[in-house]
Amino acid sequence: MEFNNLGSGSGGNATLLRLDSASRPVMLDCGFGIRELERRVEASGVAPNEIAALVITHEHGDHAGCVAAWSRKYDCPVYLSRGTWHALNDPQFGGGMQRIQDGSPFDLAGLCFTPFTVPHDAREPLQFRVQGKQRDLGVLTDLGHVSTHVIDCLRGVHSLVLECNHEPHMLQSGRYPPSLKRRVGGDWGHLSNQQAARVLSALWHPGLSQVIAAHLSEANNQVEFALAALQEALDGRGPTALRAAQAADATQWLAV
Repeated sequence: MEFNNLGSGSGGNATLLRLDSASRPVMLDCGFGIRELERRVEASGVAPNEIAALVITHEHGDHAGCVAAWSRKYDCPVYLSRGTWHALNDPQFGGGMQRIQDGSPFDLAGLCFTPFTVPHDAREPLQFRVQGKQRDLGVLTDLGHVSTHVIDCLRGVHSLVLECNHEPHMLQSGRYPPSLKRRVGGDWGHLSNQQAARVLSALWHPGLSQVIAAHLSEANNQVEFALAALQEALDGRGPTALRAAQAADATQWLAV
């Protein structure tokens, strides 16, 4: 299995996943305008009409931005929770819709997706464990705190996309209004670098080959802060490669 994060941040999030280079990709989230997302997909070497399905984590615009437009344009099926669908005002999708829920795996393009619930200020948000050819990828973004359920659902993954949204001192001293600071830093907002580090510490095992720091706030974080927190969590354990997803650029295709 391999994946390519097309961009991650407050302005938009999308990731392509596929079993191998001969397989059709699945797109996890589509939080950009459709033209920008088409550009990013094409830059990855994939034609937009090759996307087998869209899988949506939750309704916020930086994750579900062009889901209806994309599905209608490319007759692409959409997989999302009932709550997310209702929060998007019950749209009609071009390629049909499959409702998904916590703990119920489903197969797409040779990959097995297992959704799990997370604490976030959305209607019914999900994150995912994705399995292909005995290798597992964990995707964990957009949550305010880490529950035992989250850790249990991700144990043993071989690669991990992990939210490192903010550095607390930057958030508190930054330009956000107090209400937004409370929301981002609260139990239903986003993970700080230090919270992400605790996730990594809990999930680390010798087979965890790489961690991608994701959803970094451009206003309240820096790549070096996020990676330093994750490196400290490794505490000499390895080998686990660390890198950061960028808002403007893709990671390129990475093997799980």
